[in-house]
Amino acid sequence: MPDDLDLRKVRYFLAVAEELSFVRAAERLHIAQPVLTRQIKALERELGAALFARSTRGTALTPAGARFVDEARTVLRSATAAQRRVRQAARGDARLTIGFMPGILPTATVRALRERFPQLTVEVVRTSWDDQVEMVLDGRIDASFVRFPIDPRGLTVIPLYTEPRVVVLPAGHPLAARPTVTLAELAALELLQDPQAVPEWRGRVVSGSAVRPGAPPPPRARTVEEKLELVAGERGVVVLPESTAHFYHRPDVVCRPVEGLEPNQVALVYEANRQTVELRAMAEIVRAG
Repeated sequence: MPDDLDLRKVRYFLAVAEELSFVRAAERLHIAQPVLTRQIKALERELGAALFARSTRGTALTPAGARFVDEARTVLRSATAAQRRVRQAARGDARLTIGFMPGILPTATVRALRERFPQLTVEVVRTSWDDQVEMVLDGRIDASFVRFPIDPRGLTVIPLYTEPRVVVLPAGHPLAARPTVTLAELAALELLQDPQAVPEWRGRVVSGSAVRPGAPPPPRARTVEEKLELVAGERGVVVLPESTAHFYHRPDVVCRPVEGLEPNQVALVYEANRQTVELRAMAEIVRAG
């Protein structure tokens, strides 16, 4: 990768890669299409590789372009994080921001950090499945208590503990009367969350069941509150860590253990190339339990 890689060109590349259209990408970037085309060609010359294949059928990523997508996102995240930290240092802030997923309580860690560093301002931010790692990598938070599965690239990962996961069902559903359920019994129901969060759900096959042609995709909820509202409305089910499900208890849904569902791993993560005194202390605190 060139030492003088232009971040603006990288942003332009990602816009085209995500839109797969120079027209839509130019509109999104609020620039003229010929300007965008010239910038992408200049980036391809700098990298020594064609990033897009253009034809009458449209625009597609080349193998090199597909590989560069992740690299480009990493470059931009690192640049954004660096800008945030430099601005914070210029303000003279002694601040540490910790993220946490629903059901995880960072209170003891925050208290221990404040006792060890009385001048340090420790803040907490609730994260979600969609941004729990992204917020660490782009510098919005310094460290985070996350739930697996995650992409560990670029992170220091400290596994902490595991806990059971449960399925959340409408209170009136026939399976709600059962003390436990199986994955096979759940397979015909709609999963109201990203399937990547429940790897056991992927590739499931139910004899005699099929997706109706033309049927709309199931709704996807971002927050726990949205997920539980959809479950209560009998739109489908969600799988949650046991502590999260109990924390958000409501009378119109029930939680049941699921046979064959692996426990959820909780970990502390922070950016791999950061080794500040505060982060090292935090790692010591959580390892000590």
